[in-house]
Amino acid sequence: MLLLLLGIVVLHVAALVLLFVSTIVSAWVGNPNSSSDLWTNCTTLNGESRCDPADTGVWIQAVQALMILSIIFSFLSLFLFFCQLFTLQKGGRFFLTGVFQIFASLFVMSGAIIYTVMNSEWVHESESYGFSYILAWVAFPLAFISGLIYVILRKRE
Repeated sequence: MLLLLLGIVVLHVAALVLLFVSTIVSAWVGNPNSSSDLWTNCTTLNGESRCDPADTGVWIQAVQALMILSIIFSFLSLFLFFCQLFTLQKGGRFFLTGVFQIFASLFVMSGAIIYTVMNSEWVHESESYGFSYILAWVAFPLAFISGLIYVILRKRE
């Protein structure tokens, strides 16, 4: 049982780290001369770098909010797991923890979908998706699977 709990905590922390990195790092879209993320658009011309804030539309603010909500819900889920681990009665399930983690996964999925659909309006077609965008998509199934495991998991002694 201890190995199962350790495994689920590692899975949860991995998803949380991926959410942090994908939200903070400036590599959602990029090419050799520019990079874009949820917060800035940076361009390098003639050795001079210029960064503009990402205020081109309401949709980018929705993606920003969804990614921040996913981090908050995932962190709250981890906190609730540790609280329930010590206060939950034997045989009880970690429903609230699982629901919060599933919400976190749905928020990151929604944000990535909005970014994918609206990306063509914000960045040039020659740019490709960066590693932060891919990490956001990887965080979605990890958070969803850990949320499902929390819902299924029963507390044992």
